[in-house]
Amino acid sequence: MSSPGCYAKFVLIALFVLTCIFAAPQHSFANAPKNMTLEYDAASQTLSVTITHPSAFPSFHYIKTVVIKKNGNEVSNNKYENQPDMATYAYKYNVAAAAGETLEVTATCSITGSKTATLTIGGPLK
Repeated sequence: MSSPGCYAKFVLIALFVLTCIFAAPQHSFANAPKNMTLEYDAASQTLSVTITHPSAFPSFHYIKTVVIKKNGNEVSNNKYENQPDMATYAYKYNVAAAAGETLEVTATCSITGSKTATLTIGGPLK
């Protein structure tokens, strides 16, 4: 890079790349939750939701809401302002449910995407 022309080209290319990255941050830094598992403890009526959502910036790019439905009706809407880990973590919720009832959980990213998992109490994980 000894000539002024090479330096100018380098600066233009660097500016172009930075513009592309910052013009579309959702594509550079965002992803929907990768995995979500549900476990229900009938004795304590506790639903454990384990979420895998990799994020290098968990106070900017995080799971914003976790909505729980029982048999299609919303029973809990939980809002967050960050996530407790940069990859996988679990939340616990008190949810009364009986055998045969279905719990549906949707985790939504603060930037883009969501993931839904269902569990039938006394039945297999779907």
